[in-house]
Amino acid sequence: MSSRSSSVLPEIEDDVSERVQPLYHVILLNDEDHTYDYVVEMLTKLFGMSEATAFGHAVEVDTKGTTIVLTCELSKAELKRDQIHSYGADWRLPRSLGSMAAVIEPAAM
Repeated sequence: MSSRSSSVLPEIEDDVSERVQPLYHVILLNDEDHTYDYVVEMLTKLFGMSEATAFGHAVEVDTKGTTIVLTCELSKAELKRDQIHSYGADWRLPRSLGSMAAVIEPAAM
């Protein structure tokens, strides 16, 4: 009888969904009912941004109409959008009656 050594290869998971989740942008929308100070305060508190980074987003949303504040997996994007929507009115402006708006869009691959 001849003796052969054999090796067993480990199983390899082929479930791609477990490895790579699609990414989504959290996009802040411009309005005229919130100050730059409000945007900076909200982004530093909700996203842990530096004041300089948050101010850059405030300028961008004011001048371009939108700014991408985060790109992440869907569940976190939904949470952050909901936090923006529940942040409340800007006490600095009497006409501010509620939070800013944000939307989620798939990030381009």
